Amino acid sequence: GPDFHQSLYCHLLCGLIFHEEIQLVSSTFAHSIVLAFRTFEQVWEELCDDIREGVLTSRITFPSVRSAMAKLLKPNPELADLIEKKCSRLSNWYGLIPELFPNVKYIYGIMTGSMEPYLKKLRHYAADVPLISADYGSSEGWIGANINPSLPPESATYAVLPNIGYFEFIPLKENVEEHMQENGNVSFLSMEPKPVDLTEVRVGEEYEVIITNFGGLYRYKLGDVVKVMGFHNSTPEMKFVCRRNVMLAINIDKSTEQDLQFAVEEAAKLISKKKLEVIDFSSNVDVSTDPGHYVIFWEISGEVSDEVLTECCNCLDRSFVDGGYVSSRKVDAIGPLELRVVRRGTFQKVLDHYLGLGAALSQFKTPRCVGPTNNKVLQILCDNVAKNYFSTAF
Repeated sequence: GPDFHQSLYCHLLCGLIFHEEIQLVSSTFAHSIVLAFRTFEQVWEELCDDIREGVLTSRITFPSVRSAMAKLLKPNPELADLIEKKCSRLSNWYGLIPELFPNVKYIYGIMTGSMEPYLKKLRHYAADVPLISADYGSSEGWIGANINPSLPPESATYAVLPNIGYFEFIPLKENVEEHMQENGNVSFLSMEPKPVDLTEVRVGEEYEVIITNFGGLYRYKLGDVVKVMGFHNSTPEMKFVCRRNVMLAINIDKSTEQDLQFAVEEAAKLISKKKLEVIDFSSNVDVSTDPGHYVIFWEISGEVSDEVLTECCNCLDRSFVDGGYVSSRKVDAIGPLELRVVRRGTFQKVLDHYLGLGAALSQFKTPRCVGPTNNKVLQILCDNVAKNYFSTAF
């Protein structure tokens, strides 16, 4: 279909028509699955009307899509009543997926790294249906296989596929500094660490992945940071940690995507007590002020008091544990963190912006850090700020 929103609506409708035949719910990224069922919450009554009458809603405007759906859609009031009954008895949509699709066996997609923030909502929809994290891959090629799929996605490890490309690993600077200091040699610290081969990595240490593949990429840095958790036979088992090139930095601080994710998770616990959630989030470094400061954008599922949001803002500030950040905050080299709460639907506008540029939904990742080169996205976020708060944590 030529329009994402119309395609998703029809996809959901087809799923309901064939609800007993659905055995797998899958998408490339966990974000897409959560988005689909958030959409279902909003349109389920309209979907039931379509099934009851056997007539597709007027929101679907493309003739080719209407023609395709007309072949599947027949009046079925019994099914419409069944779906209405199921949806009406759910508590806050908990267990929606097995309720709609009683024969679903598991939910599959990439659920690590920047997709981890969506796991809580996905588990809410899934109830007891297992979540299985997909194999570790990238646009440049596959890297590892999830050989223990029964583990929760947060614990997923990937055995590197040694025959799919030639892999090398750059030890992270911290590891190298420690190693050099142990050996009394500091002259190497200003140079980039020498990559090590597949069999030379050490358990417990973190590396950046380099791939040489059959497609012609030669010693290409993926920008992924992985941690070696052990070995499967002779190939290392690795846990995805974060993207190396996503960070907030003003002074001597270096806050990674993982640091940001941890801070948001800690602060979000304060609103989870109110049965609310952070739908999505992003960040920015604001250097228009002196000193510069971190800005965190939140979209929240409901109304939260100013008192709680002020507490969330302070919690965010305290949760950034990078030594450079903490010391800079204490001496006011970095200003108080700012929490900006955006209106509902703001991150949908960000998604629509990328889809308008030709991006594929299945490949979409919410930008966790919006830099100065991404003015349009920053403008969307700033134009939709409803409230803002400054930390008093330091």
